[in-house]
Amino acid sequence: MTEKAFIPLSIALLTISDTRTEHDDTSGAALRERVMQAGHQVCEQKIVPDNIYQIRAAISHWIADDSVNVIITTGGTGVTGRDGTPEAVAPLLDKQLDGFGEVFRMLSYQDIKTSTIQSRALAGVANATYIFCLPGSSGACRTAWDSLIQAQLDFRTRPCNLVQLMPRLLEK
Repeated sequence: MTEKAFIPLSIALLTISDTRTEHDDTSGAALRERVMQAGHQVCEQKIVPDNIYQIRAAISHWIADDSVNVIITTGGTGVTGRDGTPEAVAPLLDKQLDGFGEVFRMLSYQDIKTSTIQSRALAGVANATYIFCLPGSSGACRTAWDSLIQAQLDFRTRPCNLVQLMPRLLEK
């Protein structure tokens, strides 16, 4: 039996923050490093403020771009008044992957205990583009990538992975 080949994906990264810049965006940098180390390409990376409409605009642009396979956001998933990533992204999703948030919080509990209930991390798919919304801490980004996202974005992961489903995402 021949081993399946790795399929590199085009991944867009979005940091959602009112205070971060390119110089101090540690979460965006951690994601970029991990994405590239895994063999994928970062097709675009940007920072937008915690504003539902600016978040939606950036994500909608990438959802409409057939060359973007995956969008990963960091920030805005908490419970403060400015945290609006789930509200911005959820209406854009064709399907939500409820298991992602559930498993992410289970894994986070090992590190941050009950503080994990403050996370509203979510994932889904829109127009054949996978979207993962992560908390803003670099630790949370590392946990999500290392323990969940990386394996699901690797065509060789068994018994199944998200990449093998990509050709079927637009089926009617």
